[in-house]
Amino acid sequence: MLKNRRAASVTAAAVLTAFGAFGCEKAGSAHEAKVEAPRADTTPARASIVPERCATMPTNWTLAVTPTRLLPKADSTRPTGGRGPDSAGADTTHGARTTVVAADTAVIDTTTAAGRAKAKARIAAARRDSIAADKAKLDTFPTPPTALPGSILPGCRIVAYYGNPLSKRMGILGELPVPQMLTRLEAEAHAFERADTTMPVVRALELITPVAQGSPGSKGLWRMRMADTLIENMAKLAESKGYLLILDVQVGKSTVAAELEPLIPYLKRPYVHLALDPEFSMKGDAPPGKKIGTMDAADVNVAISLLAKLVDENKLPPKVLIVHRFTQSMLTNHEKIARDPRVQVIVDMDGFGPPQLKLDSYKAYVHKRPVQYFGIKLFYKNDKPRFTAEDVMRLSPIPQYVQFQ
Repeated sequence: MLKNRRAASVTAAAVLTAFGAFGCEKAGSAHEAKVEAPRADTTPARASIVPERCATMPTNWTLAVTPTRLLPKADSTRPTGGRGPDSAGADTTHGARTTVVAADTAVIDTTTAAGRAKAKARIAAARRDSIAADKAKLDTFPTPPTALPGSILPGCRIVAYYGNPLSKRMGILGELPVPQMLTRLEAEAHAFERADTTMPVVRALELITPVAQGSPGSKGLWRMRMADTLIENMAKLAESKGYLLILDVQVGKSTVAAELEPLIPYLKRPYVHLALDPEFSMKGDAPPGKKIGTMDAADVNVAISLLAKLVDENKLPPKVLIVHRFTQSMLTNHEKIARDPRVQVIVDMDGFGPPQLKLDSYKAYVHKRPVQYFGIKLFYKNDKPRFTAEDVMRLSPIPQYVQFQ
């Protein structure tokens, strides 16, 4: 199991402060502080947030998300066994002459000892190929609902920067001044464009709101909602650059439905999407940060239902919903998560650690428990060494979403 990977929150007094495992620095009131608009930067705005080709569904989903190194070799997929003119090793009779038709359709004369030996060798080779093909058989990943026009997935990849501008310790989004942060995000996006030239990259800013708390607060909900001015400024920044804005929700001891309500005005915008963080969804007595929280498919389906309704009522393109996960209990009954083409669901493996630990966790919580689309989080400070874009392209299944913290 990966350790708690975020260790950051806002105190109930509306001040970002050091508190136990959270360890955030002072940064001012989330409700009352005057949040300055982002300063101008030199990164050019992108002409289009979502290219039309993003909604293109591959003919074979499993093949599309399987890295090249794991695809069966061409000579290991020849049909074997059975009886018929196209079967490897099939026996046919032409008058008095018995022949064997090999996989390459060459006819061998078996009336001679040499011919019979050659036929036997080819049949044995075909059987070995059959065994190799069985070993190389691909896992089958469930094909997502057919993508609607305006969908971001599956034909595009999202590369996102995560955090909160009130804290330098909650993620890269707040760690650097805006111009430097945007420049670095562009560099990461370009790295993925080079690693996979077939897939456009859509940039995104992922803002944590509300933020889980180390104290219960006046309502005992252990979460702090961010000021409208902060969210609005992040939305304007994303829109000005042609980026997505993803609102990342840590509910504390509140509920998904309650915490999405104040975010609806933003979610009505076509470039604003949603993420849920089960780590900070506390169902029992423990406060956030003391143990890892959990969400059930029923919680996720509440968000899917709301997003689908917003898509219909406001004639929006499909929404993306990201669900973070790095333990089994963080997301229960994943197979019951609703399949709705209006909401594209990504399960994001967001634990940190050395490469082998991340690989094992990705296999356990994404590969073995697929939902629709696949994601991974990369940590600048806690992944040593950190996966490169080329490393991510070797994961099975290949992620459509990559987040940096």
